[in-house]
Amino acid sequence: MLLLPAVAALTALATNPGAENEAVTVEAWGRGGALLYTLTAGTTTLRITDWGATITSLTMLDPRTGKRKDVDIVLGLDSLEPYMVSPGKTCKDGTSPYFGAIVGRVANRIKDARFTLNGTTYFLTGNDHNNTLHGGFIGYNNILWRSRVASKDPSSPSVEFLLYSYNTEQGFPGDIDVTVTYTLSGENELRVELIASTRNKMTPVNLAHHSYWNLAGHNSGSILNHTVKILASHYTPVDALLIPTGEIAPVAKTPFDFLEPMSIGSRIESVPGGYDHNFALDKTVRDDEGLYHAVTLEDPVSTRKMEIWTNQPGVQFYSGNQIVRIEGKGGAVYSKYAGLCLETQGFPNAVNQPNFPSVILNSGDVYNHVMVHKFSSSL
Repeated sequence: MLLLPAVAALTALATNPGAENEAVTVEAWGRGGALLYTLTAGTTTLRITDWGATITSLTMLDPRTGKRKDVDIVLGLDSLEPYMVSPGKTCKDGTSPYFGAIVGRVANRIKDARFTLNGTTYFLTGNDHNNTLHGGFIGYNNILWRSRVASKDPSSPSVEFLLYSYNTEQGFPGDIDVTVTYTLSGENELRVELIASTRNKMTPVNLAHHSYWNLAGHNSGSILNHTVKILASHYTPVDALLIPTGEIAPVAKTPFDFLEPMSIGSRIESVPGGYDHNFALDKTVRDDEGLYHAVTLEDPVSTRKMEIWTNQPGVQFYSGNQIVRIEGKGGAVYSKYAGLCLETQGFPNAVNQPNFPSVILNSGDVYNHVMVHKFSSSL
């Protein structure tokens, strides 16, 4: 396992709270030099560890009252150790199904754990029915990243995580450098920016952020009553092992039609195993930065809404089908449908599907993936 040591200055900072700014604090967390950062902007608090560049909590005020209630809207764990998955196991076998982590070098699934690039076939680690899922047995979720405070501005505190991923890691070609930056913009916006460049060889890169959302609170039970709108007229159908078939199919007259808000539970029984599918975004609504409006998620109980804007071509909607009695934060027990993922991304298995948008990063080019979560209330 590749373990990158934390920056010495930050380790010293963790033992000297007086040196911290209230907008960003840092403390030692668990074994092996891991750190836990706390970012605060107004009434919103974000916690991230450098193990997997993982969001462990995001607490917000109650939109119905406008008062601080410490409602934590992402699933997570109380300590570092359950996030650490032993080599030879998958997160499905362990206790954290990629809760809040950055996954890569290639997120989602690669069929038969192999692909061919420029005439060379690369063999990866098969950790999901002999397919590769989220980078392999030791993906980016299972590595200690380097880290540093990027901004202490109380209106936009920010932390940066850095990773060197070496040639042949989990079978992928090329040495790459990865940077992930989390920023709280005011009280109502979370920005995640992922940047990568290759030092030498062409290589596939498709990073994703893997938080499980429950807008009513991480310990509030099922998300089946949440409504979701996905601005996608097409999706990529999958086979029995959740590998895209190569078809880009219309959502019309299917359970995958979320062009208008629809409760997640209303048609989930019509989808074998539940939702775990990539949607091809229409890219019709853009903001001033050029980001596409991808998803609007809403909880009718709390009235909390979350919009996701991105520059990626797809979003994976996963309804938490495989969560099986995980002991979460504060004594919560997470079961099936306790949270959902909305992972902006390139298309799954794009390395083996020439009709999908390419995820190949050329030497000298820069991979840049932005996702912005905008929170509000339907009141």
